[in-house]
Amino acid sequence: MMQTPKARTLCGAACGALLAFSAGIVVAEDYPVRPIRIIVGFPPGGATDLVARILAPKLGDALKQQIVVDNRAGANGTIGAELATAATPDGYSLHLGTLGALVISPTITKVPYDPLKDFATISMAVQLQNMFIVHPTVAAKTIPELIALARQKPGALNYASSGLGSPGHLAGELFKAMAKVEMTHIPYKGGGPALSDLLGGQLPVFVSVISTGVPPVKSGRAVALAVTGAKRSAALPDVPTVAETPALKGYEASNWYGLMAPADTPKPIINRLQKDLATVLNNNSVRDQLASQGIESTPSTPEEFTNYIRSETVKWSKVIRAANLKAN
Repeated sequence: MMQTPKARTLCGAACGALLAFSAGIVVAEDYPVRPIRIIVGFPPGGATDLVARILAPKLGDALKQQIVVDNRAGANGTIGAELATAATPDGYSLHLGTLGALVISPTITKVPYDPLKDFATISMAVQLQNMFIVHPTVAAKTIPELIALARQKPGALNYASSGLGSPGHLAGELFKAMAKVEMTHIPYKGGGPALSDLLGGQLPVFVSVISTGVPPVKSGRAVALAVTGAKRSAALPDVPTVAETPALKGYEASNWYGLMAPADTPKPIINRLQKDLATVLNNNSVRDQLASQGIESTPSTPEEFTNYIRSETVKWSKVIRAANLKAN
Protein backbone atom coordinates (compact mmCIF):
# COMPACT_ATOMS: atom_id res chain seq x y z
CA MET A 1 0.00 0.00 0.00
CA MET A 2 1.36 3.45 -0.95
CA GLN A 3 2.26 5.70 1.97
CA THR A 4 0.97 9.26 2.12
CA PRO A 5 3.53 12.10 2.58
CA LYS A 6 2.31 12.49 6.18
CA ALA A 7 2.79 8.79 6.86
CA ARG A 8 6.29 8.88 5.35
CA THR A 9 7.13 11.90 7.56
CA LEU A 10 5.90 10.17 10.70
CA CYS A 11 7.77 7.02 9.79
CA GLY A 12 10.94 9.00 9.15
CA ALA A 13 10.64 10.77 12.49
CA ALA A 14 10.05 7.51 14.32
CA CYS A 15 13.00 5.84 12.60
CA GLY A 16 15.19 8.86 13.40
CA ALA A 17 14.20 8.77 17.07
CA LEU A 18 14.87 5.02 17.19
CA LEU A 19 18.30 5.48 15.61
CA ALA A 20 19.13 8.31 18.04
CA PHE A 21 18.00 6.16 20.97
CA SER A 22 20.08 3.23 19.71
CA ALA A 23 23.09 5.50 19.23
CA GLY A 24 22.68 6.77 22.77
CA ILE A 25 22.75 3.22 24.10
CA VAL A 26 25.89 2.43 22.10
CA VAL A 27 27.56 5.64 23.32
CA ALA A 28 26.71 4.81 26.94
CA GLU A 29 28.00 1.23 26.59
CA ASP A 30 31.27 2.29 24.93
CA TYR A 31 31.92 5.40 27.07
CA PRO A 32 34.62 6.15 28.05
CA VAL A 33 37.27 4.80 25.66
CA ARG A 34 39.94 7.46 26.27
CA PRO A 35 41.05 9.82 29.08
CA ILE A 36 38.63 12.48 30.36
CA ARG A 37 39.53 15.98 31.50
CA ILE A 38 37.88 18.05 34.20
CA ILE A 39 38.38 21.76 33.50
CA VAL A 40 38.94 23.78 36.68
CA GLY A 41 38.69 27.56 36.34
CA PHE A 42 41.26 28.25 39.06
CA PRO A 43 44.99 27.59 39.54
CA PRO A 44 46.47 24.73 41.57
CA GLY A 45 46.42 25.21 45.33
CA GLY A 46 42.89 26.51 45.74
CA ALA A 47 39.76 24.75 46.96
CA THR A 48 38.26 24.02 43.53
CA ASP A 49 41.49 22.38 42.44
CA LEU A 50 41.67 20.41 45.71
CA VAL A 51 38.16 19.01 45.27
CA ALA A 52 38.82 18.11 41.63
CA ARG A 53 42.01 16.25 42.56
CA ILE A 54 40.28 14.33 45.35
CA LEU A 55 37.42 13.24 43.07
CA ALA A 56 39.28 12.67 39.78
CA PRO A 57 41.14 9.44 40.63
CA LYS A 58 38.11 7.88 42.35
CA LEU A 59 35.76 8.79 39.50
CA GLY A 60 38.41 7.51 37.09
CA ASP A 61 38.41 4.18 38.91
CA ALA A 62 34.62 3.98 38.63
CA LEU A 63 34.74 4.80 34.90
CA LYS A 64 37.83 2.62 34.34
CA GLN A 65 39.56 5.51 32.59
CA GLN A 66 42.12 8.18 33.52
CA ILE A 67 40.77 11.62 34.48
CA VAL A 68 43.06 14.63 34.13
CA VAL A 69 42.54 17.95 35.95
CA ASP A 70 43.00 20.84 33.50
CA ASN A 71 43.55 24.18 35.31
CA ARG A 72 42.46 27.21 33.24
CA ALA A 73 42.54 30.11 35.69
CA GLY A 74 41.20 33.63 35.43
CA ALA A 75 38.19 35.92 35.66
CA ASN A 76 36.64 34.20 38.70
CA GLY A 77 36.45 30.87 36.88
CA THR A 78 34.71 32.19 33.77
CA ILE A 79 37.69 31.45 31.47
CA GLY A 80 37.50 27.77 32.38
CA ALA A 81 33.71 27.78 32.08
CA GLU A 82 33.84 29.32 28.60
CA LEU A 83 36.40 26.75 27.49
CA ALA A 84 34.15 23.96 28.75
CA THR A 85 31.09 25.21 26.88
CA ALA A 86 33.10 25.28 23.63
CA ALA A 87 34.29 21.68 24.03
CA THR A 88 32.86 18.80 21.99
CA PRO A 89 29.79 17.44 23.85
CA ASP A 90 31.01 13.85 23.99
CA GLY A 91 31.66 13.39 27.70
CA TYR A 92 35.43 13.77 27.46
CA SER A 93 35.56 17.42 28.58
CA LEU A 94 33.81 18.12 31.90
CA HIS A 95 33.79 21.18 34.13
CA LEU A 96 33.78 21.63 37.90
CA GLY A 97 31.34 24.54 38.00
CA THR A 98 31.37 27.04 40.86
CA LEU A 99 29.01 29.51 42.49
CA GLY A 100 31.22 32.32 41.22
CA ALA A 101 31.30 31.30 37.55
CA LEU A 102 27.72 30.01 37.29
CA VAL A 103 25.82 32.53 39.42
CA ILE A 104 27.80 35.54 40.63
CA SER A 105 29.84 36.60 37.59
CA PRO A 106 26.89 36.27 35.17
CA THR A 107 24.91 38.54 37.50
CA ILE A 108 27.65 41.17 37.81
CA THR A 109 28.75 41.31 34.17
CA LYS A 110 28.20 39.83 30.72
CA VAL A 111 29.88 36.45 30.32
CA PRO A 112 30.32 34.54 27.03
CA TYR A 113 28.02 31.68 28.03
CA ASP A 114 24.63 30.99 29.55
CA PRO A 115 25.14 29.04 32.82
CA LEU A 116 22.22 26.69 32.11
CA LYS A 117 21.64 26.76 28.35
CA ASP A 118 25.30 26.15 27.48
CA PHE A 119 25.84 23.44 30.10
CA ALA A 120 24.28 20.09 30.90
CA THR A 121 24.22 19.66 34.67
CA ILE A 122 25.45 16.32 36.02
CA SER A 123 25.43 16.62 39.82
CA MET A 124 26.15 18.89 42.71
CA ALA A 125 29.46 17.73 44.18
CA VAL A 126 30.24 19.57 47.44
CA GLN A 127 29.27 22.46 49.67
CA LEU A 128 31.72 24.39 51.85
CA GLN A 129 31.97 27.49 53.99
CA ASN A 130 34.21 30.51 53.60
CA MET A 131 36.37 31.75 56.46
CA PHE A 132 38.11 34.93 57.56
CA ILE A 133 41.83 34.32 58.12
CA VAL A 134 44.62 36.80 58.91
CA HIS A 135 48.40 36.82 59.02
CA PRO A 136 49.63 36.20 62.62
CA THR A 137 51.08 39.73 62.79
CA VAL A 138 47.66 41.36 62.28
CA ALA A 139 46.36 42.98 65.46
CA ALA A 140 43.00 41.22 65.26
CA LYS A 141 42.33 37.68 66.46
CA THR A 142 38.53 37.86 66.57
CA ILE A 143 35.78 39.35 64.40
CA PRO A 144 35.06 42.17 66.91
CA GLU A 145 38.79 43.04 66.87
CA LEU A 146 38.77 43.03 63.05
CA ILE A 147 35.83 45.44 63.08
CA ALA A 148 37.67 47.71 65.51
CA LEU A 149 40.84 47.58 63.37
CA ALA A 150 38.90 48.44 60.20
CA ARG A 151 37.30 51.42 61.91
CA GLN A 152 40.64 52.93 62.92
CA LYS A 153 41.45 53.87 59.30
CA PRO A 154 38.41 53.39 57.05
CA GLY A 155 39.39 51.82 53.72
CA ALA A 156 43.04 51.29 54.69
CA LEU A 157 42.63 47.61 55.65
CA ASN A 158 42.80 45.28 52.62
CA TYR A 159 41.07 41.94 52.30
CA ALA A 160 41.59 39.42 49.51
CA SER A 161 39.34 36.93 47.76
CA SER A 162 39.89 34.42 44.97
CA GLY A 163 38.48 36.87 42.43
CA LEU A 164 36.08 39.68 41.61
CA GLY A 165 32.59 38.42 42.30
CA SER A 166 33.85 35.28 44.02
CA PRO A 167 31.99 33.84 47.03
CA GLY A 168 34.76 35.25 49.24
CA HIS A 169 34.27 38.69 47.72
CA LEU A 170 30.54 38.63 48.41
CA ALA A 171 31.16 37.27 51.91
CA GLY A 172 33.45 40.25 52.51
CA GLU A 173 30.97 42.75 51.10
CA LEU A 174 28.17 41.32 53.23
CA PHE A 175 30.46 41.59 56.26
CA LYS A 176 31.29 45.22 55.47
CA ALA A 177 27.61 46.11 55.10
CA MET A 178 26.49 44.41 58.31
CA ALA A 179 29.50 45.55 60.38
CA LYS A 180 29.35 49.07 58.90
CA VAL A 181 33.07 49.19 58.10
CA GLU A 182 35.14 50.16 55.06
CA MET A 183 37.74 47.67 53.78
CA THR A 184 39.41 47.51 50.35
CA HIS A 185 38.87 44.38 48.27
CA ILE A 186 41.90 42.86 46.51
CA PRO A 187 40.84 40.25 43.91
CA TYR A 188 43.22 37.41 43.03
CA LYS A 189 43.09 34.79 40.25
CA GLY A 190 42.48 32.03 42.76
CA GLY A 191 42.74 31.00 46.38
CA GLY A 192 46.28 29.60 46.01
CA PRO A 193 47.92 32.91 45.00
CA ALA A 194 45.97 34.83 47.65
CA LEU A 195 47.01 32.41 50.36
CA SER A 196 50.64 32.62 49.24
CA ASP A 197 50.62 36.40 49.68
CA LEU A 198 48.89 36.16 53.05
CA LEU A 199 51.45 33.66 54.36
CA GLY A 200 54.24 35.84 52.97
CA GLY A 201 52.99 38.83 54.94
CA GLN A 202 52.01 40.89 51.87
CA LEU A 203 48.33 40.62 52.72
CA PRO A 204 46.58 41.07 56.10
CA VAL A 205 43.13 39.47 55.57
CA PHE A 206 41.86 36.74 53.25
CA VAL A 207 38.25 35.56 52.94
CA SER A 208 39.02 32.06 51.72
CA VAL A 209 37.04 28.90 51.22
CA ILE A 210 37.50 26.79 54.31
CA SER A 211 39.55 24.03 52.66
CA THR A 212 42.18 26.57 51.60
CA GLY A 213 42.39 28.03 55.10
CA VAL A 214 42.37 24.87 57.22
CA PRO A 215 46.00 23.71 56.63
CA PRO A 216 47.74 27.05 57.41
CA VAL A 217 45.45 27.62 60.41
CA LYS A 218 46.22 24.19 61.85
CA SER A 219 49.95 24.73 61.29
CA GLY A 220 49.85 28.16 62.96
CA ARG A 221 50.88 30.08 59.83
CA ALA A 222 47.52 31.89 59.77
CA VAL A 223 44.85 32.77 62.31
CA ALA A 224 41.17 31.90 61.79
CA LEU A 225 38.77 34.59 62.98
CA ALA A 226 35.48 32.96 61.95
CA VAL A 227 33.70 30.72 59.45
CA THR A 228 30.86 32.14 57.38
CA GLY A 229 28.23 29.40 57.52
CA ALA A 230 25.20 29.00 59.74
CA LYS A 231 27.05 26.61 62.06
CA ARG A 232 30.63 25.86 63.08
CA SER A 233 32.72 23.55 60.92
CA ALA A 234 33.70 20.08 62.16
CA ALA A 235 37.15 20.72 60.64
CA LEU A 236 37.70 23.70 63.01
CA PRO A 237 35.19 23.27 65.83
CA ASP A 238 36.81 25.92 68.04
CA VAL A 239 36.46 28.63 65.40
CA PRO A 240 33.19 30.61 65.79
CA THR A 241 30.82 31.65 63.04
CA VAL A 242 30.67 35.28 61.97
CA ALA A 243 27.06 35.28 63.15
CA GLU A 244 28.16 34.55 66.73
CA THR A 245 29.26 38.18 66.92
CA PRO A 246 26.09 39.89 68.28
CA ALA A 247 26.20 42.76 65.78
CA LEU A 248 26.33 40.26 62.88
CA LYS A 249 23.52 37.93 63.87
CA GLY A 250 22.01 36.30 60.78
CA TYR A 251 25.19 36.53 58.69
CA GLU A 252 25.70 33.54 56.36
CA ALA A 253 27.68 33.06 53.13
CA SER A 254 28.58 29.59 51.84
CA ASN A 255 29.92 28.06 48.63
CA TRP A 256 29.45 25.00 46.36
CA TYR A 257 30.86 23.17 43.33
CA GLY A 258 29.18 20.83 40.85
CA LEU A 259 30.03 18.74 37.81
CA MET A 260 28.89 19.97 34.38
CA ALA A 261 29.26 18.95 30.74
CA PRO A 262 28.82 20.95 27.53
CA ALA A 263 25.20 21.27 26.40
CA ASP A 264 24.00 18.46 24.08
CA THR A 265 26.17 15.84 25.78
CA PRO A 266 24.17 12.60 25.27
CA LYS A 267 21.82 11.87 28.15
CA PRO A 268 23.11 8.30 28.63
CA ILE A 269 26.58 9.73 29.28
CA ILE A 270 25.19 12.30 31.73
CA ASN A 271 23.36 9.52 33.57
CA ARG A 272 26.48 7.34 33.70
CA LEU A 273 28.57 10.21 35.10
CA GLN A 274 25.90 11.14 37.66
CA LYS A 275 25.61 7.56 38.86
CA ASP A 276 29.35 7.01 39.23
CA LEU A 277 29.95 10.43 40.82
CA ALA A 278 27.23 9.71 43.41
CA THR A 279 28.97 6.44 44.24
CA VAL A 280 32.27 8.28 44.71
CA LEU A 281 30.74 11.07 46.83
CA ASN A 282 28.98 8.53 49.06
CA ASN A 283 32.19 6.56 49.62
CA ASN A 284 33.15 6.82 53.30
CA SER A 285 36.86 7.43 52.65
CA VAL A 286 36.08 10.23 50.18
CA ARG A 287 33.53 11.80 52.53
CA ASP A 288 36.05 11.67 55.38
CA GLN A 289 38.82 13.15 53.22
CA LEU A 290 36.57 16.03 52.19
CA ALA A 291 35.22 16.52 55.73
CA SER A 292 38.77 16.85 57.10
CA GLN A 293 39.03 20.01 54.96
CA GLY A 294 35.62 21.33 56.02
CA ILE A 295 33.92 20.18 52.80
CA GLU A 296 30.56 18.38 52.72
CA SER A 297 29.79 15.76 50.07
CA THR A 298 26.42 16.63 48.44
CA PRO A 299 25.54 14.47 45.39
CA SER A 300 22.33 15.24 43.51
CA THR A 301 20.41 14.49 40.35
CA PRO A 302 20.94 16.71 37.28
CA GLU A 303 17.47 18.20 37.78
CA GLU A 304 18.13 19.01 41.45
CA PHE A 305 21.41 20.70 40.55
CA THR A 306 19.74 22.79 37.83
CA ASN A 307 17.01 23.94 40.22
CA TYR A 308 19.62 24.77 42.87
CA ILE A 309 21.57 26.98 40.45
CA ARG A 310 18.34 28.84 39.67
CA SER A 311 17.57 29.39 43.38
CA GLU A 312 21.13 30.57 44.09
CA THR A 313 20.87 33.06 41.24
CA VAL A 314 17.80 34.61 42.84
CA LYS A 315 19.44 34.73 46.29
CA TRP A 316 22.79 36.23 45.30
CA SER A 317 21.33 38.69 42.79
CA LYS A 318 19.72 40.48 45.72
CA VAL A 319 23.04 40.69 47.58
CA ILE A 320 24.86 41.94 44.48
CA ARG A 321 22.31 44.67 43.85
CA ALA A 322 22.39 45.76 47.50
CA ALA A 323 26.20 46.01 47.40
CA ASN A 324 26.09 47.73 43.98
CA LEU A 325 28.82 45.41 42.69
CA LYS A 326 30.01 45.96 39.12
CA ALA A 327 32.80 44.53 37.01
CA ASN A 328 36.00 46.57 36.82
